Amino acid sequence: MTGTQTCTVAEYLAIRLEQLGITHLFGVPGNHLGPFLSTLHEKTKVRWVGTPTEGGAGQAADGYTRVKVADAEIALGEQGIGAAAVTYGVGAFNLLNAIGGAYTEYVPLIAINAAPTYEQWLNQQAIGLLTSHMSQRPESNLDVYRQVTVDAQAVSNPGLAPTQIDGAITACLSHRRPVYLEFLEDVWTARCPAPRGRLTRRERPLTDQNTRMLGEAVTACVDLIRRYRNPVLWAGEEIDRFNLSQEFEKLVRETGIPFCTTVGAKSVVSEYTPGFSGVYNGKASNPDVAKVFHNAGCRIGLGSWATSKNLGGKRSIGDDWTVAAHEGVHVGASYFPDVRLAQFIPALRERLVREFGTGAFDADYFARAHGDGLDVPESTAAHLSSLTGGPYPESVTYDSFFRHINAFLESQNSEPPGERTNPFTVISDAAFALIGSMNLRMAERASYVAQNSWLSIGYSVGAATGVALGRQYSGKRPMVFVGDGSFQETCQEMSTHVRLGLRPVVFVLDNEGFYGIEQMLVHPCYYKDEAPVSNGADFYNELHPWQYEELAKVFGSTKHPMHGFAIRRHDDLAKLLKQIAEPHDAINQGPVVVRVQLKRHDYPGALKYKIAENCPPPVGAPLEGKVG
Repeated sequence: MTGTQTCTVAEYLAIRLEQLGITHLFGVPGNHLGPFLSTLHEKTKVRWVGTPTEGGAGQAADGYTRVKVADAEIALGEQGIGAAAVTYGVGAFNLLNAIGGAYTEYVPLIAINAAPTYEQWLNQQAIGLLTSHMSQRPESNLDVYRQVTVDAQAVSNPGLAPTQIDGAITACLSHRRPVYLEFLEDVWTARCPAPRGRLTRRERPLTDQNTRMLGEAVTACVDLIRRYRNPVLWAGEEIDRFNLSQEFEKLVRETGIPFCTTVGAKSVVSEYTPGFSGVYNGKASNPDVAKVFHNAGCRIGLGSWATSKNLGGKRSIGDDWTVAAHEGVHVGASYFPDVRLAQFIPALRERLVREFGTGAFDADYFARAHGDGLDVPESTAAHLSSLTGGPYPESVTYDSFFRHINAFLESQNSEPPGERTNPFTVISDAAFALIGSMNLRMAERASYVAQNSWLSIGYSVGAATGVALGRQYSGKRPMVFVGDGSFQETCQEMSTHVRLGLRPVVFVLDNEGFYGIEQMLVHPCYYKDEAPVSNGADFYNELHPWQYEELAKVFGSTKHPMHGFAIRRHDDLAKLLKQIAEPHDAINQGPVVVRVQLKRHDYPGALKYKIAENCPPPVGAPLEGKVG
């Protein structure tokens, strides 16, 4: 962009963003940010994407980054990083939630905050004059962002800007977590030394101690497998975040060990990979998956994070467990610190193949569990088949809806030479949407996106913007599943989809205007019997009912179309999916929002354990299940 030895601070930051492979910057503009946005537009190919809210901008940047991180494993040279830009105070604090989620879930984002000028800060200090969006604490924004980033810098001296910018971005790349850059408005046009070279991730070097500890951890894990036999792998989030999908798949294929994933690592490899046995989500798993997972001789967690949501109180450490995550390895009661997953997976694979032979652990654990007398399908294939297709009840339920969607996604798979592909990337919101969608079978690696630890409701709608733009080159279309309460938080982000001609399909799961997951967590016995709607429901979980399909008229126009539908019956869903599958159908010219009308007492079957634990039936009475 510049051949001179100096440039403006705005140019410096713009160059760095473009060098990182960032194609879109998300945010809400303000006067302090304007000079930078003008420079970005004039001097680079990075495109500005204005969103209705700062939170939506952060969610878009998060979704964009997740698919870029996954795709960077294929497209060598890409860094897999995203950015959002806002204005001081009111904008920055709105963005904070999204950055907190990215910090918790290891998503590398750059948060850019444009602040008042140096002169305005001096006026505030001298005479107490507050200008737009300022508070009486000059470091208020910086202090807050220090809690949710690995580096936070306030750039007020143009001479120091290159060091501060480069240091923060390098930290972002190296730690795979967000950073924060705050710029005084008058710094944008000041000159500084031009960028030199490119910024890359800086890994800590391996030491002799690391190598020794790695060997001990692998030996302990192999000894555990030899003692308990019949291992099952539990693939986790760090395999995705650290670009280790190919190493994990190699481990599976060469050893034959069956595997499950966490929800956060769903589609970390194609779920048509031999050995895939489902998503293990603790107590909130498909019951058959949970039975088979615990029937295995031992469990090997690789990059898997233990959260209250994915384990529901189940232990992930025990005598028959190995868990390699958070830069260490637990094997039973032993712990091996500073062992990195990127070294542990190939070392374990090589050792298992050397000692046991290629494919030595190949087995069908569903068939084995069935033979042991457990009430599970007779094979893994039979289990996976049970999650898709009919027969369906007349009216849609959570479980029947996702079986129907699973059958649709399966029908859209194509098999060119190499591997299956699918035209959709699934994005799931929190709560019932997440529990329901976790059993969809994803054909492609990195084709499922969810915020499974932070669980900010409404995340999926904003994230769809970034996912769609991050995957524009492949034409992948977001398919979003979001609860009605969640959608009410972020529905306006669909206006960005319309304006940019993006084509997500957003299914709003409308259970008669009700925070179903909150009711389940606080008072699950509400779901035990089909009672009148007003009987036993906590008042604070009531939502104002919306006609979500009518938002197509609010956001869409003849020039920028959007279509809305309401469905209650499987016949209607089948007709709609047929239209969605037809590329030339008019509804596919823009976004589609679908109101899925569900009964208030319905819930995903994986949550039946909550009722069984908290609402035992009378002695001798069977447990009633109100799911389809």
